[in-house]
Amino acid sequence: MSDFTTLELIKDPRGFATLWLSREDKNNAFNAQMIRELILAIDQLGTDASLRFVLLRGRGRHFSAGADLAWMQQSAALDYSTNLDDARELAELMYNLAKLKVPTLAVVQGAAFGGALGLISCCDMAIGAVDAQLCLSEVRIGLAPAVISPFVVQAMGERAARRYALTAERFSGERARELGLLAEAYPAAELEQAVEQWIDNLLLNSPQAMRASKELLREVGHGQLTPALRRYCENAIARIRVSPEGQEGLRAFLEKRSPAWQAESSNKEPRP
Repeated sequence: MSDFTTLELIKDPRGFATLWLSREDKNNAFNAQMIRELILAIDQLGTDASLRFVLLRGRGRHFSAGADLAWMQQSAALDYSTNLDDARELAELMYNLAKLKVPTLAVVQGAAFGGALGLISCCDMAIGAVDAQLCLSEVRIGLAPAVISPFVVQAMGERAARRYALTAERFSGERARELGLLAEAYPAAELEQAVEQWIDNLLLNSPQAMRASKELLREVGHGQLTPALRRYCENAIARIRVSPEGQEGLRAFLEKRSPAWQAESSNKEPRP
C-alpha cells in the first residue's frame, strides 16, 4: 500500500486493513499533512474491491491528542478564507471516513482529544481501554467542535454531546461505553486480545453482505418510514439473496458447512 509520512496503512492477507495514526512522538496529534494523508488513504481503501473491513488505530500510548499545537498556532495567523479551506479538508476527511463502504472499527487507548473524537465517531464501531481518556476539548482553547459535531452527536447522543462539548470534561473509556461512543471497553492489558476477537468475528461474515448492510443502515438510520424506504429495503434483500455470496451463504447453511469466505480468510496467515 502507499507510503505515508504520518500514517501506516497495512493490508492483512486475510483481507482487512489497519490504518495507523503514526506520529507517536507527537501523541498522534494531527496536522494538515496528516489530514491530507488520511483523505488519500481512505480514498485508496475505497477503491479496494477485495477489502473486508478497516481498523483505525494510533501508534504508541495514545490514540490521538487531537490537533497539533504547532499547526494550531499557524492557523491562528491565517485569514478566514484560508481557515475555511482547512475546515473543508477536515470535513472531507470526516465525511469520507463515515461513508467508506466497508465496516470500520476504531481502537482507542490513552488520550483521544478534540478531533480524535470525530474520527472515532465516524467509524461504524469503536472499542477501547477502560482507562482511556476522551475529551471534547475545543472550548478550553476558545474553539468549537464544529466539523466533527454531526458525527459526535450521532455517536453519543445530543444530550451527552452538549455536556462534554460545553464543559470540556474528560471522560473514561468506560464512560464512553456507557454513552454508546464505544461498543465495549476492556482493561488495557486485554485490549489487544479483544481486537483479535473482533477481527475473528468480522472475518466470519460475508464481505459483500457487510457492505450491503452498511449501505442499508445508512439509508434507514435517518429516514422516515415512507413507501420509498420500504421499497428500498425490499430491493436490498432481494439483491443480496441473488448475489454470489448470498447464494453461497444459503447453500452453506443448508449443507451445514462453512461458507467459502470463511475458508478463504482462515487459510491465510496474518501479517505480524
